[in-house]
Amino acid sequence: MKNTEKLLQQFMKLPPLEKANIIDQLLKSLDEPDPSVDKLWVEESENRVNAYESGKLMALTEEEFFNMKKS
Repeated sequence: MKNTEKLLQQFMKLPPLEKANIIDQLLKSLDEPDPSVDKLWVEESENRVNAYESGKLMALTEEEFFNMKKS
């Protein structure tokens, strides 16, 4: 039997409150910041600002955007 299957069987035997605490901790561990992803987003946003400022990228108003989506 795989380790995950063993863990799941043990987990299922726990009282509801203990299960909820473990689930909470697991979910929090999935939501931890990833510095490499953050770095990529910074680079992307800087590239978009530079493209906008140099005229290579145009911006739309909110109204223009939503009217475009209706078409």
